[in-house]
Amino acid sequence: MTDKETKAESGPRQSLELHSRLWPLLPWLSAPLSHSDVRFVVGQEQQEVFAHRCLLACRCNFFQRLLGQEPGPGVPSPVVLSTVPAEAFLAVLEFLYTNSVKLQRHSVSPAGRGLGGRGTGAEERALRLQPPTLQVLEVLTAAVEYGLEELRELCLEFVVKMLDVELVCETLQVAVTFGLGPLQERCIAFIEAHSQEVLGTRGFLELSAPALLPLLRSDNLCVDEAELVLAARSWARVGAAVLERPVAEVAAPVVRELRLALLTPAELSALEEQNRREPLIPVEQIVEAWKCHALRSGDAARDAPCRRRRGTVPREHHRFLDLPFK
Repeated sequence: MTDKETKAESGPRQSLELHSRLWPLLPWLSAPLSHSDVRFVVGQEQQEVFAHRCLLACRCNFFQRLLGQEPGPGVPSPVVLSTVPAEAFLAVLEFLYTNSVKLQRHSVSPAGRGLGGRGTGAEERALRLQPPTLQVLEVLTAAVEYGLEELRELCLEFVVKMLDVELVCETLQVAVTFGLGPLQERCIAFIEAHSQEVLGTRGFLELSAPALLPLLRSDNLCVDEAELVLAARSWARVGAAVLERPVAEVAAPVVRELRLALLTPAELSALEEQNRREPLIPVEQIVEAWKCHALRSGDAARDAPCRRRRGTVPREHHRFLDLPFK
């Protein structure tokens, strides 16, 4: 299946129809432009990109500050931008030069993180095992960091139209990182409607704790609490491996949002036993859930969330907890 593509224009100017698949033909990529006076070294692949200082400074305050000083005599040093992938940077330049941009879901570069990447055979095999980079999110990130409001809005419009199970967690992470409230709300609403599918994605496992927290607080997730506990444990295991920290420590910022009182006594006993082998949930949180069962009242543990979610499977003890659907 080919990548979905779209052309997004800003204002009445006509697009020059530049296409990122034709990146070797872009003049500012492979050789200096006529009268170009700034050279960038971009991305992990250290791709050289040439441009015009005056145009970039006029179009973007970020570049005005970055390129504010006139170059001295001799060959000027390149401007190194190592954190932005080359393909995303080219999209930014396309927008600044033509007032339009060609967006697509996935990066077309060999490494999925830019253009012209080269490495050893082992490195190339490892790169092929990585999921394709979501190019539009990289362009959105660059637009936010560079303060390009029009480009940001074009990217947001594209992302909202293309939002699906594969894209939503990565998009949510970007929204949380940069405080894009409306986009965060759209992502959460999508995940609420497709909860089980999203929980099985790699993107879910790679969410940060601040991005996962609003999901676990939602009453509208279409998933049962037992499945959500398993998903939270898988998420914490991945984070523990990456951060080299204990699973319980990684889970601490979010695990209080699990609604253990919704589980049956048998499920709670099994969870407690697993928790002894691999600590995930604070013991006092499990105790609070047992109190709800012992006293058959949701008021018995006011600090323990026990409202049913949209996807909660009804259990016999729920009628004792006075837990109406929200």
